[in-house]
Amino acid sequence: MATTKKPIREVARLLIVLGDQLNRDSALFDDLDPARDVVWMIEAQQEATRVPSSLPRIAMFLAAMRHFRDQLLAEGLRVEYTSGASVSESLAGDLKRLEPRRVCYVEPGEWGVREQLRATLRAAQVEFTELPDRHFLCTHEEFERHARGRKQLRLEFFYRELRQRHRILLDGNGEPEGGQWNFDAENRKSFGRTGPAPGSIPPPLAFAPDAITRETLDDVQQRHGATHVGRLEDFDWPVSRAAALAALDDFIGHRLSSFGDHQDAMWGGETWLFHSRLSAALNLKLLDPREVIAAAEAAYRAGRAPLAAVEGFIRQILGWREYVRGIYWRCMPEYLERNAMHAHASLPDFFWTGETEYACLREVIAQTLRYGYAHHIQRLMVTGLFTLLLGVEPKRVHEWYLAVYVDAVEWVELPNTLGMSQYADGGVMASKPYVATGRYINRMSDHCSRCRFDPGTATGPRACPYTTLYWDYLFRHERALAGNPRMSLQLRNAARYAPEARAAIVGAAAELRAKLANSEV
Repeated sequence: MATTKKPIREVARLLIVLGDQLNRDSALFDDLDPARDVVWMIEAQQEATRVPSSLPRIAMFLAAMRHFRDQLLAEGLRVEYTSGASVSESLAGDLKRLEPRRVCYVEPGEWGVREQLRATLRAAQVEFTELPDRHFLCTHEEFERHARGRKQLRLEFFYRELRQRHRILLDGNGEPEGGQWNFDAENRKSFGRTGPAPGSIPPPLAFAPDAITRETLDDVQQRHGATHVGRLEDFDWPVSRAAALAALDDFIGHRLSSFGDHQDAMWGGETWLFHSRLSAALNLKLLDPREVIAAAEAAYRAGRAPLAAVEGFIRQILGWREYVRGIYWRCMPEYLERNAMHAHASLPDFFWTGETEYACLREVIAQTLRYGYAHHIQRLMVTGLFTLLLGVEPKRVHEWYLAVYVDAVEWVELPNTLGMSQYADGGVMASKPYVATGRYINRMSDHCSRCRFDPGTATGPRACPYTTLYWDYLFRHERALAGNPRMSLQLRNAARYAPEARAAIVGAAAELRAKLANSEV
């Protein structure tokens, strides 16, 4: 596949656009000469297969790339759009054919891709320029200054710095709006036993596939449908700049006001709730985080959304998103191999099918495979919590998250999974492992009401696997966690178990692991 508006003649600069760099205001285009520069894009098969990416994730990237390609062509730019086994292989061949005087690219979002590009360009002995990615609000240098001299990195301090630096949600005196930086105490309510009122959750704006997207879906199904998990019948993601802006307007106007209250809630059959569905558009750079933050803040100042909801939403973008990127680039490449809790179990087979008797996991995994989506609590406190308690090897958990979610790019997915969810970095990302019994899921959802297992029971035929594995996790790691003040209460509770009860739980956990290893649950 190769597409160009004009014949490729003399090439002054070859401008590489990667699949998650689809922003027209990129530094790559600052000094564009349409007559002499060529934009180079590739659909690399390696990107779909190095982790077994789901069909929705592959389609998301390719549909967005093809829309961006056509946008550039409509502007009269010269575009070389190709496909190949890998970026390195195709780029090496096209460098010989096109003979550009210089290659330019924006720093990739993935450490391995950056190293691959650098090695290919050096081997070709071509001059190249690596440009900073100004999509983000915090540079690598700024993050390093923040981190230098600190024994521990914590989001809250970083987030406050960025709020002040960029003058976001501050009053006229430079103080935080509402007199406090964080409104968590007012957010994160459950729906209770009755659930959301019928018709109370506005469905997100859906984007029926246009001709480009339909062609992409057909291609993905034909190439990967027999070998990759996931479904494409429900694909309705925003895959262009215009669609992403419409999705942003829809969220701000219809769901932001209730986002804070129920950002951690879960309910069967309610995939989207009050969440934004903007993370994929942000991570492919169809949206700029500044415009998303500005839209949310404007809604607050206009009285259209409460401060707690707006602050909670902005913290996810200005806080977490920038924070995990800083940690990723500061800690790679060795970060990928961290395994502080010495977890080595295999990922259960049902993570690739959703076929399990555990209602909460069945709900979240089936939703994930169908849409390529789950919100942050479904990822952290359902799938992530289960693998953490079970002791799955962190790298295998990372590969699953990277494979199945449409918004998964390694710089953001890896720290959130390996660090926040699995606590495999030993406390770099999070101050404690996020462990809980099945009672947490029961409090925040209706899943347990549709499950034969009892979240309050750790042993016996109705024992909830989360509850069994929770206590077993504390028993196994009590020495490693003993110095963590945030775990002291949980460890004291674990210490109260009599030896006989403790042995029964350890035995139940071992039996459960054996069943999972044999795909019996």
